[in-house]
Amino acid sequence: MIGCAVLPDGSRREGTAVTDGRRAYIGSFTTAGGPGLVTAQVDARSGALTVLSRLDDLADPSYLALSRGGDTLYAVSETSEGTVAAYRVGRDEPEPAGPAVRVGEGPTHLGLFAGHVLTADYGSGSVTAVPLHPDGTLTGPASGALRHTGSGPCPQRQREPHAHQVQPDPSGRWAVSVDLGTDSVRVCTLADGVPVLHRETALEPGSGPRHLAFHPDGTRAYVVNELRPTVTVCRWDAAGGVLTPLAETGVLPAAPAGDAYPSGIAVSCDGRFVWTATRGEDVLSVLAVDGEDLRLITTVPCGGHWPRALTAHGRRLYVANERSGDVTWFTVDPDTGVPHREGSVGLPAASCVIIG
Repeated sequence: MIGCAVLPDGSRREGTAVTDGRRAYIGSFTTAGGPGLVTAQVDARSGALTVLSRLDDLADPSYLALSRGGDTLYAVSETSEGTVAAYRVGRDEPEPAGPAVRVGEGPTHLGLFAGHVLTADYGSGSVTAVPLHPDGTLTGPASGALRHTGSGPCPQRQREPHAHQVQPDPSGRWAVSVDLGTDSVRVCTLADGVPVLHRETALEPGSGPRHLAFHPDGTRAYVVNELRPTVTVCRWDAAGGVLTPLAETGVLPAAPAGDAYPSGIAVSCDGRFVWTATRGEDVLSVLAVDGEDLRLITTVPCGGHWPRALTAHGRRLYVANERSGDVTWFTVDPDTGVPHREGSVGLPAASCVIIG
């Protein structure tokens, strides 16, 4: 077994040798012609997706997360007046569970932490906390926000903070937010529902960190950088909440001829492989874990154009290809970590796929 599902509260759920006939939830950009929030059946043998329903009540649901019990789905609306919404799931179509709640501008990611939904607000450069009722629904309004400060050397993308991802660490003690605009990762806690900065870790100037994934042993973290096609390997000390950068590894075998913007990152459940997706080059990269180092093994086509998000589940990888408008699935070779394309389903402006 090399793949698994990482839940938004930081825990990991191992898949079976074949994907186990669960639901897939897919976000898409409605302003670019996407159908909104899509529910699909996952075939237990092949991993293939069959669309069951589409729900367009929320504009641009670009990123999704499931509750630990799998009965509540959360979605951010990546708009200037950003919101987060909750849905009850279990049937073919999710049902809205109360009104959406305002967060920061342009939220791009969310995670569950200490009885709250946290959103990473790209536009306002902040992390916002929304409390949850015991049944998992949003209480509203937001209980507080942490606004990032700083900038980076790339004037087109780093004039100001741009929080791109937020998630709990594997211990559940800390929330970790990745900021593309400030070339840094912030470790936070909650105090009376307000995100509070514990420590900020600087990464290489101009790297543009986008997403972070933890190794299953909880001692390392891998940050995929958008403005430079690399992964930063970090040591993670959960006791002190300290992230220490160690090295950068390239995700492409040669300098790109054109656009190359890494996006998603995933780690195998056995900790042997790291996968990344790179837009423009439109490839998935396979990196072998060697102690505190990574080694690029190979790259393979992503199955479409502009892979925005990458999800590992069981022996499968699922890729949301935004500009070609599809979700493509791959079976991973357990010995080499190399993914092999199996099929795809057309979904315009796909931005995220998670398996419940």
